[in-house]
Order: sequence, then structure tokens, then C-alpha cells
Amino acid sequence: MLTASICGDVFASPPVDSILAGIRAVTGPMGCLLIVTNYTGDRLNFGLAAEQARSEGYKIETVIVGDDCALPPPRGIAGRRGLAGTILVNKVAGAAAAAGLSLADVTSEAKRASEMVGTMGVALSVCTLPGQVTSDRLGPGKMELGLGIHGEPGAAVADLQPVDVVVSHVLKQILSPETNYVPITRGNRVVLMINGLGATPMMELMIAAGKTVPKLQLEFGLAVERVYTGSFMTSLDMAGFSISIMKADQTILQRLDALTTAPHWPVGSAGNRPPAKIPVPLPPSRVTKSEESLCRPVQLSERGRILEVAIEAAVNAVIGMRDSLNDWDSKVGDGDCGSTMYRGATAILDDMKKYYPLNDAAETVNEIGSSVRRAMGGTSGVLYNIFCKAAYARLKANSDSIVTAKQWAEALEAAIAAVSKYGGASAGYRTLLDALIPALAVLKERLTAGDDSSTAFVLSSEAALAGAESTKHMQAQAGWSSYVSANILATVPDPGAMAAAVWYNAAALAVKDKYQAS
Repeated sequence: MLTASICGDVFASPPVDSILAGIRAVTGPMGCLLIVTNYTGDRLNFGLAAEQARSEGYKIETVIVGDDCALPPPRGIAGRRGLAGTILVNKVAGAAAAAGLSLADVTSEAKRASEMVGTMGVALSVCTLPGQVTSDRLGPGKMELGLGIHGEPGAAVADLQPVDVVVSHVLKQILSPETNYVPITRGNRVVLMINGLGATPMMELMIAAGKTVPKLQLEFGLAVERVYTGSFMTSLDMAGFSISIMKADQTILQRLDALTTAPHWPVGSAGNRPPAKIPVPLPPSRVTKSEESLCRPVQLSERGRILEVAIEAAVNAVIGMRDSLNDWDSKVGDGDCGSTMYRGATAILDDMKKYYPLNDAAETVNEIGSSVRRAMGGTSGVLYNIFCKAAYARLKANSDSIVTAKQWAEALEAAIAAVSKYGGASAGYRTLLDALIPALAVLKERLTAGDDSSTAFVLSSEAALAGAESTKHMQAQAGWSSYVSANILATVPDPGAMAAAVWYNAAALAVKDKYQAS
């Protein structure tokens, strides 16, 4: 099956450096195929790692798997989520590679397999994130239809139903001719996967399989060639299951039947041997630079002290918001926004004491990006890294040693443009940009009107807070929230927008206080 699997933190995509380490550890002259589930953070991090690996001379191809059939198209820029059907794609690709096919041919088979499979899940409980209280989103006697694998809310909540009723609903959704998510029609050969989500006993999975096979045969007129039952793609301790259906031909069946030493593949496994462990050296935690650039200045300039105060206030505000952000995110996402931002904030605090050249604003912003890239992970991590790198490039383009308020505004504008370009979101999409775009508009307006820089900064931070609050009234078009109903979205602001507004506002107030004190 796979030669390497790259792990991020719980429900967060792995950081670029981890992906690169995996690519470097296993890629030979034939090249490397990345099979990526269709989530924004995964696409961004794996995409950036692929570009870096190509620049190092590796042959890299990528297949994005989006087999979710729970939500009607379109879904903004987010698209269909990658679910348990990805396991079948892994098996097809792994067997093709083991058969000696070229990278192009393996990629072609994996892409074709990804277009032939559809999945939908049903949950009877919400998963518990380590160190957090289990969400009470799903009440007693309820089940959730069309959920993802990261604990995010499903498409609908319904009363508990008998398993044959649930199976009928799921099959109709996957095989619906209206959405046409999978090219399966009467008379086709198919493969069925019943996947446990983490806390579902095998007996219950077998009951679901026993209900599904005759329905596929009798109600949909399909020839069920293979049935795989087990826990292949789980969501911690979630109770529930997903159904995946893949259109099969002789080539796909040959790939699925090929022997594998993957210990939990249920058919044709050779000996259940544990996977080999390859020692991979940890990548350096920081880009190699001169000792001088990695040291905090012995003596801070006035502007260096102001920058330090602003950074410290911003990250402490984020740290203080961790639980609130997690609570909001548990309602509209995967529940880890606060924890992710907390990791980045604490890393920035630690690194600032040792490394940040605070007398050089541009280089300090660049170092913040490095801290975020190393510590945060997930979609937020890569977006804030992009944000910092774009701001750094704009600040670095200025020849003046002192950064003016106007130049800070230009850097913010460049950072917002970069996040919008690579993340795909813009104003009104219910993202962090809905806090930062209004802030930028007010900042430029007040500076043009002749306000002093600290006043303009504070007024723009108020616009950021108002923008974040306004996300309650927006229909999400990006990220986890694009899968959540409007009724739920209206109860809480976007956690990412609130996080951005909070650190921006804290920095603005700290700068103003510092100016007044001096």
C-alpha cells in the first residue's frame, strides 16, 4: 500500500517539513506519488512540500481524493472532503507501484480510482479530542449524517433509525443520479467498504455490511465483487461507520487483490508482519543563518521595544482565547482552532526571547513566520506562514531602515493578498480575512486623513473586531465551516476571524499605550 504516511497533530494537516522528510526518506529514481485527502490544510502543506521537493530534483506527482457524497455541489472553494474511499485509492496505487509501473501510470490509476469511489458517514457519538471535554453537540437519541473524519459537524442531525433505514439513505445519497458523484449505474461491478469510525464493534460493522450487500444487489442492480469490513480510517473514539462504493473493473480488482504486508488490510495479507521502521533524521528546526541574525539584540531601539510590546500583547491575547476559540470551533469546525493558535503563540513567545532581531522589523516578521511554520501546522499554520512571508517581502523591498506606518499598511495589504491568492478566500467567505480586510481599509483611510499612526492602528483594530463579529451573518465558503448549516453558523463568529481580530486589537492597544507612556 503506502511506502510512508505523514502525521500531523490531532485533526491538523502535517507541516511542510515533516512531509519533505518523508519524501526524502523514501523517494527513489522512479519518483513519488502523494495521495492527499481534499482538505485545505492538506492541499496547501502537501502542495508546498511537492514544490520544494521538485526544486530539489525529485519527481513528484499528486492525486487529491475527494470522495464525500454527503453534501450537494457546489461547496465554495472547499470541494468534496477526502474520506475512507482514500484507503481504496491507496491500495490501487500501491499495487500499481509494486507491479513496476511508471510514476505517470501509477498516478493515472490512482486518479481514475479516486474518480470511481463515493463515501458517506453516519455517527452515533462525537469524538473526544485529547485534553478536551467531549462536545455535547449530538444529544441523546440522535445521529449525525454526512460527517467528516475530523469531528466536524455533519450535513444533518436526525433521530436514531434502524440500520437498514440508515443504509438505504446512505446508498441513495452516494448513488444519486442527480449529484452524479460516482459513475455507477445498474449492471456495474462494485467494491464495498464498511469502515468503522473508531468505537464501533466489528459485530455492528458486519450487521451494516449484511444490510448493505443485498440492497446494492436487489435495489440498485449492482454486482458486489468485494466487501471489506473493518476500521480503516477512524476518528478517534467516534461511534459510527461510513460506506464507500467503488466502481470496479478487472484492473481495479487485480490491484485490490494484490498481496500486501499492510497488517490491517483484510484480504491477501502476507503474514501480518509489523511495518519496517526507517530512522529519519529530524530536519533542522530553523533555517541556517548567521549567529548574529539568530540572536536577540543586546540593546533594543525605541522601535524595537514597541515591536516587542506589540508581539507580546498579540500572542498573550491569543493564549488567553484558547478555550473560547476551541469552543466556537467545536460548533463550526473540528474544535482545535484555539489549540492550534496557542501552539503558534507560545512558539513566538519563546523564539522572541532568543532569536528575533527586533530592531529589524522585516526580519522579525520573517522569524514569526518561521516560528508559525514550525509549531502550528494545519491550515492556520500554513496561511499565517504565507501571511508573514508576504509581509516580509513587502517590508524588505523598502530601502529605508525605519518602517513607516504607511509601509506597515502596505505590508498588511500584501499579506492579505497572498492569503487570498493561495487560500482562495476573499471578503465574505467567513475566514480570518473578514477581520483583516476591514482593518486594512480603515488603517489606510485614517493614515490618508492624517491621523497619527497609533490612533489609526487602534481604529483599524476596532474594524477588525467588528468584521470578525459580522461573520455570524455570513455563509461559509471555505474551510470546515463550509460543511456546516447556516443555522449553526449564525450562533458563533468564525473562530479564525476572531483569533485574527483579537491579536490585531491587542497589538494596536499595546502600541498606543507604549506611545502614550513615552
